[in-house]
Amino acid sequence: MSKKVVIVGAGVAGVNAATKLVDNNFNGEIIIIDMGKNPYDRLPEEVMTGFLGAGGWSDGKLTYHTAIGGHLTKYTGDEKAMELMDQVIENFKRFHPKPDEVQCSNPVAEPEFIKPYFGLRLFPVWHVGTDYLHEIGKNWYDYLVSKGVKFIWETKVEDIDFENQTVHYPQIAEMDSAELPGDLKWMHHETLEYDTLIFGVGKSGIDFGKQLAERYKLPTESKPVQIGVRFEAPQKHFQKLIDVSYDFKLYRKFEDEGVSLRSFCTNNNAAYVAVEETYGDHSYNGHAKKDMSYRNDMTNFGILMEVRGIDNPFTWSRELVSKVQKDSTGLFYSPTRKPSTTSEGDNVSAIKIDDLEIVKEAFQGYYKYIEDFINDMKKVFPTLEDDWGIYIPEVKYLSPEPLVDYDTLALIDYNNVHFVGDALSARGITVSGAQGNYVAEWILQCMEDELSWEDDPEIQDFLEHVDKPGPWSEEDDKIHTVGGLTNDKDKSFMKFQDKMDKKERKSYLEGEIYNERNDGYVKEGMKKELKKLNNEKS
Repeated sequence: MSKKVVIVGAGVAGVNAATKLVDNNFNGEIIIIDMGKNPYDRLPEEVMTGFLGAGGWSDGKLTYHTAIGGHLTKYTGDEKAMELMDQVIENFKRFHPKPDEVQCSNPVAEPEFIKPYFGLRLFPVWHVGTDYLHEIGKNWYDYLVSKGVKFIWETKVEDIDFENQTVHYPQIAEMDSAELPGDLKWMHHETLEYDTLIFGVGKSGIDFGKQLAERYKLPTESKPVQIGVRFEAPQKHFQKLIDVSYDFKLYRKFEDEGVSLRSFCTNNNAAYVAVEETYGDHSYNGHAKKDMSYRNDMTNFGILMEVRGIDNPFTWSRELVSKVQKDSTGLFYSPTRKPSTTSEGDNVSAIKIDDLEIVKEAFQGYYKYIEDFINDMKKVFPTLEDDWGIYIPEVKYLSPEPLVDYDTLALIDYNNVHFVGDALSARGITVSGAQGNYVAEWILQCMEDELSWEDDPEIQDFLEHVDKPGPWSEEDDKIHTVGGLTNDKDKSFMKFQDKMDKKERKSYLEGEIYNERNDGYVKEGMKKELKKLNNEKS
């Protein structure tokens, strides 16, 4: 039975899994370990690690369609996928300080002016509001703590031993003593045992997941490269499309070249570019504030390429990102604009470049697809012209996806290790949370299946009733029941069983005496016991 569940990663997947467990009276221990901080200590700019991960801390849009955010339906089917996503959305509403302000946009018709140049994916989006995410995080965290969930913060897991079911991590110990010149600190290593492991690391832990896959020779499915730029421009140029679809998804495919492009994570009204740091390099994303005091009338979105057929796509992406770093940050290019400011009023960390030669070289010929995408947007939105800028790069690191059991999301060779979220190539808050809920459902089902008969209320109810006498008088009642088995009132069945036990013992003693056993229980003692049994009444 899963008495101890350890969750590596306090992102949306792990937090939703823990919530479903405690909501359903899981009677074991739940421990969540994360590199980042709790929502009270986590700073707004600490985007990549901490409670609710990157998306749950900086992106208040929950996509609501099975075709977006990863391949959830291949594990669950469409109907179950929507049910699991509903649970994620309800959790965000549940811990929202103003749940009535959560709204859903649902565009239905693709405008004609888009069709000559782009496809447009239309799907519902729930708007939680980036401004509220930190309060949601605090409310949610407080609830889990009140339910007994334990957290280990600011701790990077060094190793996981699937064979011995242990998680290993370093911890700094301190000693403050008046007898010492200063605080004494030292590093020691902790070992955490688990019955069930949920591996829900975010982008910062994808490299660790890759190491585990290689170490344990896990069967995996290769994933394509996903890389591009974060595009920014005044909102007025895109207003005609925003009125149709707030979080629009423009896309195009080049099947023969193995390349597709899409706009990703659109932000409007009070839209800001955000810096992400992964593996020591900077990349870019975006978010929008709901509080109109932050309104800057800007729009930003990613232009992401999906490139298939590249050997070792994870390493290829890492190398490309490192090539577009300068002075320890990413790049910004625009024909006319300067880098914008963050929602905190600071300049977005980026080095402005005058041309795109370094970018084209780093993208190894693939930048032409992004260039054509921008040029065609200028045709669809004629006022755009050169009034735009791009932050380079935006990247989604996808390590090879481990093959898992479709019913449990557990590894093929380790059925108590479940991969969820970015570790299972989820893209987006809703799908990540849904995967966490899916695994939690499995754990709860196992707990129900493994319930001992002494604790099963249905069995206890059955036993209570079957041992009761029948409806007739005791004088006429010829049978009683013991544990559901009939037994005559004078208990002759039990006497018969006792007689058979004695007969078996007598046969054993006769055999030992016949074989002239002389060690241990000596022959004389056996003869006395046999005589006693023979003299007893049958």
